Amino acid sequence: MQSYKELQVIMKKVKIEILILILISSVSLSAQENWDILFNGKDLSNFQQLNGDATYKVKNQELIGISKLGTPNSFMATKKTYGDFILEFDVFVENGLNSGVQFRSLSLAEHRNGRVHGYQCEIETSSRKWAGGVYDEARNGWLYPLSRNPKGRKAFKPGEWNHYRIEAIGSSIRTWVNGIQCANLVDDTTSEGFIAFQVHGIGKNKSLDGKIVKWKNIKIKTSDLENSRNSVDSDVPEISYLTNHLTEDETRRGWRLLWDGKTSKGWRGAKQDDFPEKGWEMKDGLLTVMSSGGAESRNGGDIVTTNSYGDFELSVDFKITEGANSGIKYFVDAELNKGEGSAIGLEYQVLDDKKHPDAKQGKNGNRTVGSLYDLIRAENSGSSRGKNFKGVGKWNNARIVVKGGHVEHWLNHIKVVEFDRYSQMFKALVEKSKYEKWENFGRLPEGLILIQDHGDKVSYKSIKVREF
Repeated sequence: MQSYKELQVIMKKVKIEILILILISSVSLSAQENWDILFNGKDLSNFQQLNGDATYKVKNQELIGISKLGTPNSFMATKKTYGDFILEFDVFVENGLNSGVQFRSLSLAEHRNGRVHGYQCEIETSSRKWAGGVYDEARNGWLYPLSRNPKGRKAFKPGEWNHYRIEAIGSSIRTWVNGIQCANLVDDTTSEGFIAFQVHGIGKNKSLDGKIVKWKNIKIKTSDLENSRNSVDSDVPEISYLTNHLTEDETRRGWRLLWDGKTSKGWRGAKQDDFPEKGWEMKDGLLTVMSSGGAESRNGGDIVTTNSYGDFELSVDFKITEGANSGIKYFVDAELNKGEGSAIGLEYQVLDDKKHPDAKQGKNGNRTVGSLYDLIRAENSGSSRGKNFKGVGKWNNARIVVKGGHVEHWLNHIKVVEFDRYSQMFKALVEKSKYEKWENFGRLPEGLILIQDHGDKVSYKSIKVREF
C-alpha cells in the first residue's frame, strides 16, 4: 500500500502531465485557428471564372471542374489576392486530364487581353510525372520541372486523392505532394496575386471531353508563416532565378558568382591580357556581346575566365536575339588557335535554331541550341516534348556539369546531352569533327570557361559556378 507522501508525488506528476497536454492542445488549436477556409464547400461566391468556359460546380463539399471541347484554359479565381501564404488542398484528377492551381497570378488587360498568367503548381497524370512542379503560366514556362527531382516524381498517385501544400514566402516557393517535397524554387517575378483552380483546355480531343478534376479541404494560412514552414528535403535542389545574386543555400553549397554583374573582374579577352575595349557591354546587370554582322571573334572577341576549372557545375542565363549565334565553352586552352576565329574548347551551343543557318549544318542537328557543338545533338531523351527552349528574346538557362570524364548539358533544367569525354566513343566523334586536328581535344584536366563573340547580340546574366 502506498504512503500519503508517495500519493502526493504521483498526483503532482499527473497534474504536470495534464498541464503539458493542455499546453500542447492549446498550441495545436492556435495553429488550426491561423488557417482560413478558402472554399466553403457550398458555393463559389468568393470566386470568379476567368478565360475559358469549362464547367465548374459544387457537390459534396467539393469544387468540381469539367473539361470542355473547344475552350481555352479555364480558371476559377479568388476575388481576393494573396502575397505570402501557405496553401493546402486535396485534389483528384481523372487520367489524361491536365490541371493546376495558380497562385500569385494576375489577369491584366495589357497582358494578352486579360490572359491569366503567373505561378502554377502542376497537377497532371502524364508519364513524365511532373505533378508538384512549378510552371509560369502564359509567361516564362517551366521554372521548376521535376527533371531535377527524381524523388518528387514519385509523389503523385494517379487515380487517388492527393494532398498538396504550397509555401510562398518572400521569393521562396516550395511545394509538397503527399508529404514529399517536389519544388524548391526561388523567384521574385510576382509578389502577390489571386489563387485559381484550373481546368486545362483540351482542344478538339473528344476522348478528354467531360473529364473531371475536383478539389476539397482547401485552406490557407497568412500569418505565423515562418514558424509554420515545413523542413526542406536536402535531396531536393534549389533552383534560383534571382539576377546576379546567390541565395544562402547556394553560398552554403559552394556556389559563387563568376561575373559580379557590374565589372570585368575575373575575365579577360581570350587572345589578350585585358578585357576587350569594344564589342562587349555591361549594363543593368547584363553582360552583352554586341552585334557586328555575324563575324566570328572579329569585334570584341571571345572572353575567358582568368581561372581554370576541372570538376565543376556552371549555370548561365542567356537571351538570344533573332538569328543569333554564340556559345559557352569549357576546357578551353587559350594558347591554341591564336589566329582568326574562336578559341578552342568543348562548346555548349547558344543559337537561334530556326533562323541561324548553322543549325542545319554539322551532322544530325549537332549544332543546335544546347548541343555539344559539332559532336552531340541536344535532345530531351526522357520525353517527346522537345528541348524545352523558351524562345528567342526570352531568358533561358544553360547548365553544364563536369565530374571527371562525365559531362552533362542541361537546357532550362532538362538534361539534353550526356557523355564521357574519356571514352572511345567520344574520341571517335572528335575524329570525325572539325576538332580532329587538336590533340587531346576535350580531355584536358582543367581549362578556362569562355563566352563566345560570334558577331550577334546575345545577353548573359547570373553566371555562377561551384567546384567539386
